[in-house]
Amino acid sequence: MERSEEALPDSAGLVLPSSTITANSSANSRGPPQWPTIDGPLGLSEEDSIEYARRFFKFGFLFLPWLWALNCFYFWPVLRHSPSFPHIRPYVVRSAIGFTVFTALLGSWALTFAIGGERLFSHVWDELLMYNFADKYGLTGWI
Repeated sequence: MERSEEALPDSAGLVLPSSTITANSSANSRGPPQWPTIDGPLGLSEEDSIEYARRFFKFGFLFLPWLWALNCFYFWPVLRHSPSFPHIRPYVVRSAIGFTVFTALLGSWALTFAIGGERLFSHVWDELLMYNFADKYGLTGWI
C-alpha cells in the first residue's frame, strides 16, 4: 500500500516529509552572516562595528582583558565566518588570542600559588601571604 501525499488535507497541520527536507537543506545552505554582531539587525552597522572592535581591542591592553572576551562574544559572527567582514576580523582574532594568553597566564599564576604554596616558596611564603600583613604591622589591635 503506497502513501499518497494528496490524501492528507492541508488543514490537518501535518508537515510532509518532502517539505521538511527542503526546509532543512535551505537552513543549512545559509551564506555568510549579514550582520557583524550577535544581535543582528538591532546591532551596529559595519562602519560602527569596526570602531567598536578597535576600541575593545586597544582598551584590552589597559589590564582590561575582559574587553577582549567581550569583543569575541559580541562579534562572534565575524570570528566564526572567516571571509566575512575582513576589516573587523583582525581585531576580533587578536582579541581572542590576547584573552587566551591572559587566561593561560592568570590560570598558571593562580595554580602556582594554590598547588605550590609553602612547599614551593619555602621561607618567602610568609612574606607573600596577605593575612600576615596585618599582624606584621600591628593593624589587628583595634578589633
